[in-house]
Parts: sequence; C-alpha cells; structure tokens
Amino acid sequence: MQLDDLYRRVIMDHYKNPRNRGTLEDGSVTVNLNNPTCGDRISLQLQVEDGIVRNAKFSGEGCSISLSSASMMTDAVKGKTAAEALALAEKFSSLMKGESVEFEEYEDIEALSGVNKFPARIKCATLAWNALRKGVEQGNGKHDGVES
Repeated sequence: MQLDDLYRRVIMDHYKNPRNRGTLEDGSVTVNLNNPTCGDRISLQLQVEDGIVRNAKFSGEGCSISLSSASMMTDAVKGKTAAEALALAEKFSSLMKGESVEFEEYEDIEALSGVNKFPARIKCATLAWNALRKGVEQGNGKHDGVES
C-alpha cells in the first residue's frame, strides 16, 4: 500500500467515523466559523479549565478534509495545556505550508500533509484549527463572545 493510499484511508476513516462529534454541556467555550469559499462550517466547543483543554467536541457540515481535520484536532488537543494546543495549531499551520513536520503523539494528522498541494483546500483543513486558536483564547479569558 502506498503512503497516499494510507493517508486517504485515514482521512476517510475520520470523515466516516468522526471522533468527538457532538456538543458539550456547561462550562464550554463555543466558536463558530465558516469557510464562505466552499460552505464548510464548524462549531467547536472546548472545555478549558486551569489552562488545560479538558474536552473538545465539534459539529458542522463540510467536506471530508474539513471534518476529518476537526476530528483529528479534537483528539489531539484533549488533555493538552492551552500552550501545547496552540503549539499544535502552529505546527499544523507549518504542515499546510508544505514544511516537514511530525506529530509524534498523533500521527493521523500527517495524513493531511498532501492538502498543501491544493491551495483551495487548505482553508478546509485549517478551519477547525483556527476555531481552536479562538477557543483557547476565549477559554483563557482573552476573547469575549463567539466568533464567526
């Protein structure tokens, strides 16, 4: 099996069987973002307590890239400090720029590395990560309200 085939399978697995899809109860920060270019939209909920992302859930509609990225991201950031979650978002940004990056603890994210070859799809892949940045800032008291 070629690496591209493996990556496609990982992406489709997260798309068809998304991790952390749903909503959180009390104590969560909600960020709503959309990509007007293609119609992807996501609602990310984060529970940030004492500077740690205790839980993350998402809902929304979009392409396989957008939703699988949200699934991978929510899995990767749970239990991380706010700083670690933001560092992962920066690392993902570098991956989308074509830089060589490894996600040691959560290799599934590397399946999205080929997206950088399709500039129109980068916004799909980064939508959930942009929501993460805003949500972590809100959870740390740096933002007020829901962004869209």
